[in-house]
Amino acid sequence: MITKQAVESKDTDPAANKVALTSADSEWGKESDDFYGYSSEEERLAKRGLEDWEMVDKIPESQAAIPKWFIAVIIAVLLFAIGLSFPFWGDREGFEREWFNWGFALALVYIAICAGFIYAMLNLYGSKAGGRLDTDKEAKSDDNDGANN
Repeated sequence: MITKQAVESKDTDPAANKVALTSADSEWGKESDDFYGYSSEEERLAKRGLEDWEMVDKIPESQAAIPKWFIAVIIAVLLFAIGLSFPFWGDREGFEREWFNWGFALALVYIAICAGFIYAMLNLYGSKAGGRLDTDKEAKSDDNDGANN
């Protein structure tokens, strides 16, 4: 990972200041002593943001995985699609369509399988069901005997 550190020149001309690139190795769970080339932790957070491991540590296990408004939008779209498929929308005279067919049943099975898969994947990792990494700070509190396995 490359960070910028300005090398101040003795000249007062801003164009004379050079920017030297230095490498900064980011390790999982290790905080940088030099703030990855920034002058303070606040500046690093404002300009660079959190590292991946910092984001993972700050996500609580009780966080809702899928927002309720998103589920409401999906249900509204499905109800709209079902409503448009009923026989009183734009059928030709003399042509009668059945109210229910196998397309509805297959669509409901498809939606149930996809929703179950998404739910399982969102709740598996980082939870008690999926276990925790050896490097996790909260791993000891989740074990029954208190040992870090």
